[in-house]
Amino acid sequence: MTTAHTLTVQALHWTGTSLRVLDQRQLPDTLRYDEYTDAAGVAEAITSMRVRGAPAIGIAAAYGVVLSALQHFSSNPGHWQQAIATDIELLANSRPTAVNLFWALDKMRSVLDRPQADPVAALAACAVKIHADDINDNHTMGELGADLLAGAKGILTHCNTGSLATGGYGTALGVIRSVYQRQAVTIYAGETRPWLQGARLTVWELSQDGIPVTLIADSAAAWLMQSGAIDWVIVGADRIAKNGDTANKIGTYSLAVLAKQHGVKVMVVAPTTTLDGSIASGKDIHIEQRNPNELLPPCYVVEDSLVSGWNPVFDVTPAGLIDAIVTERGVMLNPAEHGIPLAWLI
Repeated sequence: MTTAHTLTVQALHWTGTSLRVLDQRQLPDTLRYDEYTDAAGVAEAITSMRVRGAPAIGIAAAYGVVLSALQHFSSNPGHWQQAIATDIELLANSRPTAVNLFWALDKMRSVLDRPQADPVAALAACAVKIHADDINDNHTMGELGADLLAGAKGILTHCNTGSLATGGYGTALGVIRSVYQRQAVTIYAGETRPWLQGARLTVWELSQDGIPVTLIADSAAAWLMQSGAIDWVIVGADRIAKNGDTANKIGTYSLAVLAKQHGVKVMVVAPTTTLDGSIASGKDIHIEQRNPNELLPPCYVVEDSLVSGWNPVFDVTPAGLIDAIVTERGVMLNPAEHGIPLAWLI
């Protein structure tokens, strides 16, 4: 066990006039921040996965709207609102699955829709609040999730759901941080192919906070569960339907199936901004397909190659495979029986 640590790294730094984004593609070998002063740059940072993780994407997009206002309010009198609206659309098209992105942009639109003495300041205040609220919500979820883990001996997590993927502290990784402060527990992280978020980001982030973690190959998860080493699989989410079906990083669904087979429980941890009350089930969740070249070895990325790639970024875990959904508003056990509480969707 350990006492609380000050987080040593953050994905996003707002300077007041620019957004500094940690290029997560370079981790863990290189710690490099790229600085953006316009919405187009932020949109490209999201698309290229310099910034990733549903909450962090939403926060970055909110700051992107502020940068748009800084660029257009004074230089484009009479047309600045349309210019910002165009930039908001650009940001909305940067990633299709993470609902936090669209929630954050809607919050920024609502500021623009109201008369403001200083629109730039009002937008900046909204973005900063979105960022701060996410950090506070992460800590709340961390404690609520840790309450369910009393006596747990082993935990497996997938992808990266920590301070790198959020405003700070993390969703699933926030729960792991919180429970580690309370009791001895062994933490495992899957490598998370093809981008290796677990191998490059999660184990690095936990080690930065002085928390021991064991990395496993994704294909070793079943054998690890069979050994009895873990009690819970804890993951984040990019979108949750009204019935509790959950979209998350590709490989989450297979872990949930394996967990059911081996009597291991599954916890999904996400802020209520990840809930999508407009869709009834996971069948309505659009799954992003990225360039197959991210998956293929270079020798197959040639003209007339007989080898192609299929590269979905997310999969959907049915609610029936999930034992608990944890948000900042509370815990829903066995979501397949009840669906998402209406109060969480308001």
